[in-house]
Amino acid sequence: MKPQLLHVNKDLDYSFSSRRDTLPDINSRWHYHPEVELIYIRKGTGNQFVGDNITPFSHGNLVLIGPDLPHCWQFDDCYFNPGSGAGKVDVYVVHFNKYFWGETFLNLPENRDLKSVLDRSKWGIQLNGDTGAIGDLIEQIVHASGARKIMLLMEALLRISHSPDCRQLASLGFQYNFQDAEKDRITAIYNYSITNFQKKITLEEIASVANISPSFFCKYFKSRSRKTYSDFLNELRVGHACKLLIGNTYNVKEVCFQSGFYNQASFYRYFKKVTGKSPVDYQRTAKHFDAPHEVKEAGMVVL
Repeated sequence: MKPQLLHVNKDLDYSFSSRRDTLPDINSRWHYHPEVELIYIRKGTGNQFVGDNITPFSHGNLVLIGPDLPHCWQFDDCYFNPGSGAGKVDVYVVHFNKYFWGETFLNLPENRDLKSVLDRSKWGIQLNGDTGAIGDLIEQIVHASGARKIMLLMEALLRISHSPDCRQLASLGFQYNFQDAEKDRITAIYNYSITNFQKKITLEEIASVANISPSFFCKYFKSRSRKTYSDFLNELRVGHACKLLIGNTYNVKEVCFQSGFYNQASFYRYFKKVTGKSPVDYQRTAKHFDAPHEVKEAGMVVL
């Protein structure tokens, strides 16, 4: 399975698409599309995958995704269980062609900031801090009509461009232009790993998934992802551990074993390597924030 090309439908009465989603699986496929995507998750928690970045997200998450940048949002299991009390997710999504208003328009000197933020979106832009004001604009886009719809989109993008609380998601070296056969193999490795990271994955096992020899697998993976498979797998595990620590439901020892680590020493070592904090310090810090918490350089394989 490779990242799927998503065909975004739009109403013939409008030049771009905007909608509200309340189902948790609507954005869960690993996909890409030629349109820019602006997404505001008013309600929902889980993990987001943008390029080679993995980050836990929570209510108020706001991201700008550039054209053809693979991404998906995986909501927590509670949103798939009607009896959990979590209720429905609440997501507002806008898709638009970067040049739907004309390339000449973006090159006007007055639109320098607008063009800049769209250019930077090719790596994905996460808005941290208070996202409510821009989130309200995105909600209004969904319900607006006529020229007002375009004006609201411009205002939301300009506010993102002027925000001091933005950070880039995918790394500068991220690539996703491999041949289809390469994408199939890399994505098979990714899908198997994210499904099974909580258990021990042997070299022979993952090499079999990629349909290559164990002796060649390590070299192959590092040449495509710029990191060892062990590092990639531990970043997945640390990302899951961060989510559990933020939830504050489990103690550190329980988080260690639920995240796929088999001894606390290696858990502490890899956790600090990825996040820059010990698990205890991370959990203590997370209690003071409601916003999403970044997993430093936690990444997926290059597609």
